[in-house]
Amino acid sequence: MFGTQRIVREAFEYAKAYGRSKVTLAHKANIMKFSDGLFLKVGTEIAENEYPDIEFEERIIDNLCNQMVSRPAEYDVVVLPNLYGDIVSDLAAGMIGGLGVAPGANIGDEYAVFEATHGSAPKYKGQNKINPSALMLSGVMMLRHLEETEAADRMESAIADVIREGENVTYDLKPTRDDPSAVGTSEYADAIIEKMKVAA
Repeated sequence: MFGTQRIVREAFEYAKAYGRSKVTLAHKANIMKFSDGLFLKVGTEIAENEYPDIEFEERIIDNLCNQMVSRPAEYDVVVLPNLYGDIVSDLAAGMIGGLGVAPGANIGDEYAVFEATHGSAPKYKGQNKINPSALMLSGVMMLRHLEETEAADRMESAIADVIREGENVTYDLKPTRDDPSAVGTSEYADAIIEKMKVAA
């Protein structure tokens, strides 16, 4: 129960800190009546008693996955148990360009660790071909956590600009993966650095 209280409160605190309007709690309480039932009960109590000014809704996990693909704009902050979170985070990453652009954060009461959701991908070491966006965007999240908002905004804007332009991007950000105009990790990073210099 304590773990559920912590993660649900963190979801609402995140919503407050970043001006988000709604928190959705996903579960499978219709089948997992004890474990997910407790998650839903505790989450609902916290929403009603501690955060009445933020909209709260609950969704069964399979329905949430369908709706995230068909109507993603309906969701803002989503809070889930660990297993569902692992699955839904990969689903969401697929909707925005893949794991190469999906940042990650593990935030506790005293410490925080920021990392790409795909891990270190050691089989690609030294090949200068992997998209570093997930790691860079994890850095953006770290900067926001440290309240270095201006630096976070500048870095995030530079990454978005380079991806939007589509010229100096790695193979996975091209329309086809065998596009000969794709650049390597270093060249992509250099393009982002140049954008940040212009914005300085």
